[in-house]
Amino acid sequence: MWSRLKRVLKHRWLDDSAAQRGIAPDMVERLMQRVKASEGRHTGEVRIVVESALPSSYLWRSPNVQQLVRQRALTLFGKLRIWDTEHNNGVLIYLLLSEQLIEIVADRGLNQHVLAHHWQGVIQQMRQPLQQGAYEEGLTLALQEVSALLVRHFPLEEGAPHHNQLPDRPLID
Repeated sequence: MWSRLKRVLKHRWLDDSAAQRGIAPDMVERLMQRVKASEGRHTGEVRIVVESALPSSYLWRSPNVQQLVRQRALTLFGKLRIWDTEHNNGVLIYLLLSEQLIEIVADRGLNQHVLAHHWQGVIQQMRQPLQQGAYEEGLTLALQEVSALLVRHFPLEEGAPHHNQLPDRPLID
């Protein structure tokens, strides 16, 4: 009970402007350019979402915060229609600032090529930069890993145009 109360206070303390303070506009621009460059090499779609805190409806659920972050990422994956890409190869990179945790959700097209433990390894690599507050470094590392997988399994044919199906600009909320 005490841990859940602490979590509620922590997440309510951070308002929406905390994400804007943690992720400066110039960082958003650089991340957007990296997503755009990545998508110029494969047919996948990558979406970066950064939230300062979980919505209240999540805060009294399971005491396992990693499960909550995963649930939130899955919800956003559906809400933002990342699953609705032509080749079912959309990927969400989700960062929750209050917990300094990252989660990656890939659609079924990519997941048939990538095992769950590989995704967990990628997430583990991101933990250190994120815990040090190096959000741009952590998100860039995640994007590089996701891009490498998409290039391997869904390369864009030379000279073929990339049909952008999702916004490249990170969603900072």
